[in-house]
Amino acid sequence: MGSALNRATADQRRQAVDVLDDLTAVLALAGVKLPSVEVDWEHGRRTGCYLIGLGCARPFELLRVVDLLRKGLRYERLTYDG
Repeated sequence: MGSALNRATADQRRQAVDVLDDLTAVLALAGVKLPSVEVDWEHGRRTGCYLIGLGCARPFELLRVVDLLRKGLRYERLTYDG
Protein backbone atom coordinates (compact mmCIF):
# COMPACT_ATOMS: atom_id res chain seq x y z
CA MET A 1 0.00 0.00 0.00
CA GLY A 2 1.44 3.36 -0.95
CA SER A 3 2.12 5.81 1.81
CA ALA A 4 -0.52 8.27 0.51
CA LEU A 5 -3.19 5.56 0.51
CA ASN A 6 -1.95 4.34 3.88
CA ARG A 7 -2.40 7.83 5.36
CA ALA A 8 -5.74 8.32 3.62
CA THR A 9 -7.20 5.11 5.03
CA ALA A 10 -5.69 5.23 8.53
CA ASP A 11 -8.96 6.43 10.10
CA GLN A 12 -10.94 3.73 8.28
CA ARG A 13 -8.57 1.02 9.50
CA ARG A 14 -8.76 2.32 13.06
CA GLN A 15 -12.57 2.51 12.86
CA ALA A 16 -12.76 -1.07 11.55
CA VAL A 17 -10.66 -2.34 14.47
CA ASP A 18 -12.64 -0.29 17.00
CA VAL A 19 -16.04 -1.45 15.78
CA LEU A 20 -14.85 -5.07 15.66
CA ASP A 21 -13.63 -4.76 19.26
CA ASP A 22 -16.96 -3.19 20.30
CA LEU A 23 -18.96 -5.89 18.54
CA THR A 24 -17.03 -8.78 20.05
CA ALA A 25 -17.13 -7.18 23.51
CA VAL A 26 -20.90 -6.67 23.42
CA LEU A 27 -21.49 -10.17 22.10
CA ALA A 28 -19.20 -11.59 24.79
CA LEU A 29 -21.30 -9.85 27.47
CA ALA A 30 -24.29 -11.68 26.02
CA GLY A 31 -22.40 -14.97 25.97
CA VAL A 32 -22.08 -15.09 22.17
CA LYS A 33 -18.88 -15.72 20.24
CA LEU A 34 -18.82 -15.50 16.46
CA PRO A 35 -15.72 -17.54 15.64
CA SER A 36 -15.05 -16.12 12.17
CA VAL A 37 -15.69 -12.39 12.67
CA GLU A 38 -12.76 -10.32 11.36
CA VAL A 39 -11.71 -7.24 9.43
CA ASP A 40 -11.32 -7.97 5.72
CA TRP A 41 -7.87 -6.42 5.37
CA GLU A 42 -7.34 -7.68 1.83
CA HIS A 43 -10.50 -5.99 0.54
CA GLY A 44 -9.44 -2.80 2.29
CA ARG A 45 -5.99 -2.86 0.74
CA ARG A 46 -7.48 -3.31 -2.71
CA THR A 47 -10.33 -0.81 -2.44
CA GLY A 48 -9.60 1.48 0.51
CA CYS A 49 -12.89 0.34 2.09
CA TYR A 50 -12.47 -1.87 5.16
CA LEU A 51 -15.27 -4.34 5.79
CA ILE A 52 -16.13 -6.44 8.80
CA GLY A 53 -16.71 -10.04 7.76
CA LEU A 54 -19.09 -11.81 10.10
CA GLY A 55 -18.05 -15.17 8.72
CA CYS A 56 -19.66 -18.44 9.60
CA ALA A 57 -21.49 -19.17 12.82
CA ARG A 58 -23.66 -21.94 14.17
CA PRO A 59 -27.40 -21.33 14.03
CA PHE A 60 -27.81 -21.23 17.82
CA GLU A 61 -25.21 -18.45 18.04
CA LEU A 62 -27.03 -16.41 15.42
CA LEU A 63 -30.38 -17.06 17.09
CA ARG A 64 -28.93 -15.41 20.19
CA VAL A 65 -27.77 -12.42 18.11
CA VAL A 66 -31.22 -12.13 16.52
CA ASP A 67 -32.83 -12.32 19.96
CA LEU A 68 -30.57 -9.54 21.25
CA LEU A 69 -31.34 -7.35 18.25
CA ARG A 70 -35.08 -7.85 18.67
CA LYS A 71 -34.89 -6.96 22.35
CA GLY A 72 -32.82 -3.89 21.54
CA LEU A 73 -35.31 -2.77 18.90
CA ARG A 74 -38.22 -3.24 21.30
CA TYR A 75 -36.42 -1.22 23.94
CA GLU A 76 -35.58 1.50 21.44
CA ARG A 77 -39.19 1.73 20.29
CA LEU A 78 -40.44 1.95 23.87
CA THR A 79 -37.87 4.57 24.72
CA TYR A 80 -38.34 6.82 21.69
CA ASP A 81 -42.01 6.21 20.86
CA GLY A 82 -43.33 6.21 24.41
